[in-house]
Amino acid sequence: MARAHQDGRVRRELTGRMVLLWLIAFFGVVFAVNGILVRAATSTFGGLETASSYQAGLAFDKERAAAARQDELHWTVTGKLRRTAPDAAVLTVSVQGPDSRAPAGISATARLIHPADLRHDHDIALRAVGDGVFSGQAVAEAGQWDLEISLLRGDERMFRSLTRVRLE
Repeated sequence: MARAHQDGRVRRELTGRMVLLWLIAFFGVVFAVNGILVRAATSTFGGLETASSYQAGLAFDKERAAAARQDELHWTVTGKLRRTAPDAAVLTVSVQGPDSRAPAGISATARLIHPADLRHDHDIALRAVGDGVFSGQAVAEAGQWDLEISLLRGDERMFRSLTRVRLE
């Protein structure tokens, strides 16, 4: 209900209905903003680094034993990642044993791992281009990546390295 002041302005009274409408409008805005933020958060989430912490803990001892076996090999492994185009790079991996010769019967795999979003990871198909030398192309944007190189003899992983690299 509106009442007039002495100076001619109309003054509105605060009623229960008006308070209810203001509360509904306020909480409606809060729920709408929360809905937008939840949608944005779930649509940009790239996934978990570890699906099961328990399984990762069990695998730790196996990885430690594999690292000890790897150290006993005394292999020298170098990986060079160089940019060839704005969205492409070439990886060259070189392997030498303790006698400065390439170990026999090995194959190599590589992977560029995005540190923040698993959806951007790239496998790099490596092929032998020489004795102990492997090469492959990767499609990768500029930024920081983790480069994982694995050397295999048959199905057994003999060597694994994980290195942070930066592509300009």
